[in-house]
Amino acid sequence: MQGSVLQRLLPRRAAPPARSAPERVVATPEARARKLARLRSHLRTELAHCEHGGKLDFLTEELRTEARIADTANVSENGYDEHMMELVGRYRDGLVLDCGAGKRPIYFDNVVNYEIVDYDSTDVLGVGEELPFVDETFDAVISVAVLEHVRDPFRCAREIARVLKRGGELYCAIPFLQPLHGYPHHYFNATPQGIRALFEDRLTVRDVTVLPSTHPVWSLIWILNSWRAGLPAERRKAFDAMRVRDLLGSPLGYLGQPFCAELSRNAQLELASATVLTAVKP
Repeated sequence: MQGSVLQRLLPRRAAPPARSAPERVVATPEARARKLARLRSHLRTELAHCEHGGKLDFLTEELRTEARIADTANVSENGYDEHMMELVGRYRDGLVLDCGAGKRPIYFDNVVNYEIVDYDSTDVLGVGEELPFVDETFDAVISVAVLEHVRDPFRCAREIARVLKRGGELYCAIPFLQPLHGYPHHYFNATPQGIRALFEDRLTVRDVTVLPSTHPVWSLIWILNSWRAGLPAERRKAFDAMRVRDLLGSPLGYLGQPFCAELSRNAQLELASATVLTAVKP
């Protein structure tokens, strides 16, 4: 039980799949060719790129170095929730950018799957900080649990706003209290004020809210499972027996107890209240 919950929580997408997710629909060469034919007039042709496997690749070595892109065996795959499905359906005759799509189980004709990883569902490879599309290309943009993984979320947010058409819609989710999770990197989480600040100078923010798929209980269970997994095996039974009220005292009183003192370094980094950097200028 503990392991299955943890595995379900760790993938990059903040929102779990919709309850009635359709069956997997994979990309065919014909479907991708039709999509890219629609997209070609919207590309920034001044940016270096190549084409392979029917996909457009804007990931130059310079961009890879600047964005610190590293090869990873991690796979990010979740379906759209009902809110994203509604957005995709509303613009079925237009173009929707899924900015940081991951491996999508359904291949939509009107959704451009943009990624740094060459999944089977990926249409265009590139980084969020330099989108290879001209201004006002997309009717809508989806960015779900992506901006925490980019080195410059403000630059990425500016790019998202730039490629939205006037009147276009953004659906964006960024973790706040989710623990560290790298695909392969994890740089920034955002408070409600933080996610608003990313976009409010360029877009009219309708709302900042919490959905069932981003409820605090997801973070609570993630933290407890990771904490338990980070303890020596002989300490887990005692941890399992603790009650909520056992954890409501002063943190200073817990630091010497085994469930804190013996927590692994990796778990401490994943769940830290804060991390401390020391540096020297060369």
